[in-house]
Amino acid sequence: MELQFDALVVGSGLAGLRAALEIPEGFKVGLVSKVFPTRSHSGAAQGGIGAALSNEEPDSWEWHMFDTVKGGDYLTDQDAAETLAMDAARAVYELEHMGVPFNRTAEGRIAQRAFGGHTRNFGEGPVKRSCYAADRTGRVVLDTLFGKALEKGIHIFSEVYMIDLIIEKGHAAGIVTYDLATGAIHNVKAKAVLIATGGFGRVYKTNSNCFSNTGDGVYLCFRNGTPLEDMEFVQFHPTGIYPLGVLVSEAARGEGGVLKNGLGFRFMPDYAPTLKDLAPRDVVSRAIDTEIRQGRGVNGKDYVHLDLTGLGADKIEEKLSDISSFARIYLGVDSATQPIPVTPTCHYMMGGIPTDLNGRVLGKNGTPIPGLYAAGEAACVSVHGANRLGTNSLLDLVVFGRRAGRAIAQDEKSLHFSDVSRDVVKELTSKINAIKRSNGPKPANLRARMRQIMTDCCSVFRNNDDMVKGLEEIRSIQEQYRSVSIDNRAEKFNTDLLDAIELESLLGLAEAILVSAIVRTESRGAHYREDYPERDDHNWLKHTMVTAGANGLEISFKPVKITKFEPKARTF
Repeated sequence: MELQFDALVVGSGLAGLRAALEIPEGFKVGLVSKVFPTRSHSGAAQGGIGAALSNEEPDSWEWHMFDTVKGGDYLTDQDAAETLAMDAARAVYELEHMGVPFNRTAEGRIAQRAFGGHTRNFGEGPVKRSCYAADRTGRVVLDTLFGKALEKGIHIFSEVYMIDLIIEKGHAAGIVTYDLATGAIHNVKAKAVLIATGGFGRVYKTNSNCFSNTGDGVYLCFRNGTPLEDMEFVQFHPTGIYPLGVLVSEAARGEGGVLKNGLGFRFMPDYAPTLKDLAPRDVVSRAIDTEIRQGRGVNGKDYVHLDLTGLGADKIEEKLSDISSFARIYLGVDSATQPIPVTPTCHYMMGGIPTDLNGRVLGKNGTPIPGLYAAGEAACVSVHGANRLGTNSLLDLVVFGRRAGRAIAQDEKSLHFSDVSRDVVKELTSKINAIKRSNGPKPANLRARMRQIMTDCCSVFRNNDDMVKGLEEIRSIQEQYRSVSIDNRAEKFNTDLLDAIELESLLGLAEAILVSAIVRTESRGAHYREDYPERDDHNWLKHTMVTAGANGLEISFKPVKITKFEPKARTF
């Protein structure tokens, strides 16, 4: 069966929903999601959404822009940072008017709190910029936008997987889907396809991502010839619950929590004298790993303590109730009286599908691919540079998701349906049948090995020898994957099959991360190389572009857009 839409949005997190809501009446819009929309990973965002509202203390969008650029270690494209910061207040008030229940000040304004890397007056000290709904901000925004999508009558397809992207004569022509409930494969035609499939933290062993974050949309663009930008920049959030990786939001430190090592010493003032525990995430993650490496982990183990005991039970219950429940459920820890064991966890991908400021995907020559758009963590407009600041993720989703939806509407007259020159359904059916007939290795074993390799060789600290060895092993696993097999041969609800399909995406993206990380011989933001510990603006103030060529992965570069702030030494 063939379906047809004017615009097809793949992914039902905040970027996809906000884009779909912006596409005007008269367009037939389809929303394809591998999970029920309210299970999208956007709902896991805890701490807030950044905007210079000045509700609790003076602030300005210029300060927010500066923090975004400096936080990104000057790899941020400054036109994107300016767009983000200038549009932030409008975006937050729009969410408020849609019904998002933000916390309030005594005067009834949207409440704000401090977050890592956000400062007043261009770096003088922390500022309250994060607009929040307790510690479940992403949850309430996602629920609100999903309700608006239902009101608008958008066609929503839940538990339907995109297993191929169709590019026909240089134009996006649609996607191929797999329906989990029936096992049916469909060719879905569209004038415009927007990729909003999120990140791919599942490439690492310890991560804060949901199980569905496997980078399908990013990889399918890559496999179809789209370059990927800045793939070496992988953010490790400082405070994942040890040993699970479940996130403890920066909001905990924004409310007054502090990090302590195994000696009971608050160590962050030694690494970031001004911002201390609220330094950017790459700085805090390296500090934690340094304490652990130097033998100051708690009881000699690979974690430190996040101490919230000074906040008091009432404040924790009011503003950090989800975090306290996570600590209680997963560890049996009462955060009001006991510290929480934490360690860095893979959290966010700064790199992804290159786009312009309006979500149009850029091809090898830097010009837009007609009909193809991307937004959210899957995209790289390079608003985050080498390191994303907390609260800029939700802001990115609603600001650039909206802009992508508007771009689809603006481009409508130049878009058209394309006939597909091959039988894509037959091709994918044959591929699936081959997996079911194979007697080769199981995806679970290959996936576990991949995740361990990436964690060992390309996480908070990196060096050439480890990464080269890791790349060889990832490529060996890719060869083994060619004969991957599954035990479940059923047609319906075959999650074994989906695990196998997702693994191809993860392996391809793991290779792209390593190739990009090996070539960048400097340390910048989240990319820290022990063999090249200094930032090198002379040689490396540029974006890395990786493309799948006929003879393997190819690397090229493009300049960083600098408008207001010249690169300076990054101190906190």
